[in-house]
Amino acid sequence: MSEKLAGRLAESEEVRRCGWPDCRAACCVYGVWVGETEVEKILAHAELVKPHMAAEVREPGAWFDKKVEPDPFVAGQAVRHTKVLSDPEHYGGTACVFLRGDYRCALQCAGEAEGMHPWHLKPYYCILHPLELDAEGRITLDEVRHMVNEPASCVRSAQDPVVLRKLFREEIEYLSK
Repeated sequence: MSEKLAGRLAESEEVRRCGWPDCRAACCVYGVWVGETEVEKILAHAELVKPHMAAEVREPGAWFDKKVEPDPFVAGQAVRHTKVLSDPEHYGGTACVFLRGDYRCALQCAGEAEGMHPWHLKPYYCILHPLELDAEGRITLDEVRHMVNEPASCVRSAQDPVVLRKLFREEIEYLSK
C-alpha cells in the first residue's frame, strides 16, 4: 500500500476531521467525477437510492452529465460528472444531486439502509476527499491551511498534531483494496 501513498501522508499536522453532525458537506459543492463502472453500479441500485433523495431529483436519468471525459488523474479511465444543482442553503450555493438537505449523501444513506458498507455506492473521488491524487497517482493531501478556515470544510484545526496517514486510515485502507 505504501507505494500508493505520497510522502506527505507521513507528516503530522494539527488537524482533525469535521465529524458528524458538524459536517456541512463542502466536498459536495461542485459534484464529483464518477467512473463509468461507478455510474453503472449506482444506476443498478437506483431503486435503493431514490427513497433517500428529494422527490424532485429522483429521476436516475438526470443524475449524471451525458458527456464522458478522460479522467484528469488516472490515464485510461473515463468519467462523467454528477449533476450540480443550485442550492442557496448549501456552502457555495450549489450541491451535488446526491446531497440531501441534512448534509448527508443519498448514496451513503442507501448503502447503510441496505446493510452495505457506507461507501459501497459512493464514487471513488467522494471517498477520497479531502485526500487527492498527486501527479504520480499516489494518494496525498493538499495543504490544509485554507481548508480549516472554510466553514463547511472536511477538516478542522486541532490542538495536537496527528500523522495524516493515521487520520485518513479508513479511506486509505478502503481505497487500497
